[in-house]
Amino acid sequence: MRGKRLSIALKAALAIFAVTLAVAGTAAGQEKVLHSFNNTDGANPYASLISDHAGNLYGTTYAGGAYGYGTAFELQPEPGGGWTEKVLHSFNNNGTDGYNPYASVIFDTSGNLYSTTVYGGVGLGGAVFELTPKAGGGWTAKLLHSFNTTDGANPYASLTFDSAGNLYGTTHQGGTYYEGVVFELTPGAGGIWTEKVLHNFGSSGDGYYPFSGLVLDSAGNLYGTTPMGGLCVNCGTVFELTLTAGGSWTESVLYSFSGTDLPLGGLSFDASGNLYGTTEYGGAYGSGTVFELTPSAGGSWTETTLYDFKDNGTDGLNPYASVIFDTFGNLYSTTYEGGGAHSYGTVFELKASSGGNWTEKVLHSFNSSGGGTYPYAGLILDAAGNLYGTTYEGGAYGYGTVFEIKH
Repeated sequence: MRGKRLSIALKAALAIFAVTLAVAGTAAGQEKVLHSFNNTDGANPYASLISDHAGNLYGTTYAGGAYGYGTAFELQPEPGGGWTEKVLHSFNNNGTDGYNPYASVIFDTSGNLYSTTVYGGVGLGGAVFELTPKAGGGWTAKLLHSFNTTDGANPYASLTFDSAGNLYGTTHQGGTYYEGVVFELTPGAGGIWTEKVLHNFGSSGDGYYPFSGLVLDSAGNLYGTTPMGGLCVNCGTVFELTLTAGGSWTESVLYSFSGTDLPLGGLSFDASGNLYGTTEYGGAYGSGTVFELTPSAGGSWTETTLYDFKDNGTDGLNPYASVIFDTFGNLYSTTYEGGGAHSYGTVFELKASSGGNWTEKVLHSFNSSGGGTYPYAGLILDAAGNLYGTTYEGGAYGYGTVFEIKH
């Protein structure tokens, strides 16, 4: 079955986790399925993974679990090879829990997990939740905030911590113009969190319907993408939010795409302060791009297309996720379609060469013979340079996988 795609009207925490993961040998470029979801333990993961210092992997599934509304899970590597999955929480459509988590989880310094659900919560517009490990085992779920449309609705994106412990994120809809918001959650006494809307999307020339999470620079400015708005309705933008001396936030559109580019994934910084991302469509062949934004002294940003995906699909089609860097400056991500005869998606690498050119290499093309299909999420790297991610469908039961690609 074709991977489920949410419409723009309903619709990536971008970090490289240097961990050592004990796994059995796999040929370079070959996919190894670490776990196949069976619906009862989760189904259809859209989100990328994170890792702790012990090499355990964490993520979410959009559906499945005890109530059919998604899960948060952990995968633990076994000493003799293989992995064991543990469901940390099954989300429930009971009026108090959030449900259908789309985004990846993030850790705080105490080992608690945080993320969002697209729907549910007390206000039914989605929620921000925390998972706290219990002393004797198990995890406790707590809703930190329920969206009520006026303050945002339907958060698809992962969250970002600042150094003070505040959380930042986006909602796809809701707010003043019902076209999405950027929000901040601040912890207070007694475990109470206070939400503040930093920006309402939808004013003239603005982007709207933000789908991805945010990245922070060293000065505390926030950066993200919107798949729509800007110079045209279906173009999309890259934006910045800057904190002013008076405590308010000012939004600036750094770049407006032309045509139906649709930047759905989040952004990544390099060491020089340049931003990198992907567009689902657009480019020379209309099949998506990898792009770089470079800041200039006068405050403007210049966009450079690093790679145009071909319309024949052999090198991948329609990248959905953000990119990550290895220590050599190479870029890695996924496309949820393309990759030869099957067109079930790819894992790809971009290497910089002299003259500012980049060369793409398909590390793996997914197929339906027991492997995963349709990788919507981005990737993480371990210390050995191996890649880990999720697929929305495929695997032994058809409900998606967690996979490793040796590199």
